[in-house]
Amino acid sequence: MRIVRYREASFSRLGALTEEGAVYQLEASDLMELVDEARAKGLSPSEHVTGLIAGKVPIAFSLEELELLTPVDAPEVWAAGVTYLRSKEARNYEATGGKLDATTFYDKVYEAERPELFLKSTLARTVGPGQRVCLRSDSNWQVPEAELGLVLDREGIIIGYTAGNDMSCRDIEGENPLYLPQAKVWSRSCSIGPAVRLAETVADPYALQIICRIYRNGEKLVDEQASTGMLKRRLEELVTFLKRDNELYDGTVLLTGTCLVPPNQFTLDSGDRIEIEIEGIGILANTAVYKHELTQPFYQTN
Repeated sequence: MRIVRYREASFSRLGALTEEGAVYQLEASDLMELVDEARAKGLSPSEHVTGLIAGKVPIAFSLEELELLTPVDAPEVWAAGVTYLRSKEARNYEATGGKLDATTFYDKVYEAERPELFLKSTLARTVGPGQRVCLRSDSNWQVPEAELGLVLDREGIIIGYTAGNDMSCRDIEGENPLYLPQAKVWSRSCSIGPAVRLAETVADPYALQIICRIYRNGEKLVDEQASTGMLKRRLEELVTFLKRDNELYDGTVLLTGTCLVPPNQFTLDSGDRIEIEIEGIGILANTAVYKHELTQPFYQTN
């Protein structure tokens, strides 16, 4: 069972998306309210939703016809780095100016007990499916990073899974590790969606296929795929470190790192279409532009 949010007139609606592709409108205003309702009844969120839509008629529109919003209003989006071997190799390449066999501090964090965790985005910087992500004006080497996202409650319990795009500037991060916040955080530098797959409906989160495609002027330039089975760290391990001496908020998203890195010679350009597909969740599609190209204010209340 997947949960989506969509715009209807000037309102946001919560919907249940079945395996057959039908969308059922739900009365809850957001995902966490739905979770609280389920817990009050002693049910899992999936059991609760199944009961709510039993005997009901789906809405008249398909998922493709809806204006989708972020599936959850994440007050904070955190991210983990160097959790896949491919990510470690890419970070080493950046930091050493292209020396493939070099060893850096990224090797150290890859093997360390403590993972790399950083604050990636806030509610006002995060966009949903179909919306535009922004490129930095002072970077010449920018890429999307396709990642599995964990949707958490305030206790760190994994409510569900979503797809995330952790936009990154490889040249800025490679120049100096202290520049990581600038290489990762700016307006519209993060997107999540298109849905939240409820955790109890995922048999094995380490067996999900992730695909990243990038199109320019209709031509597919990047088409790479990998599996969450390549993840070095356990999901619960990442959550444990995130909540250590920290305060989580309902709906917090933790991106778990990337195993897909475009070729080293590739950089995003304005107008590029990015598609991140995760098995059982859906396709998160966004177009990259520069901030000055936007014709409307960045933050729109959902």
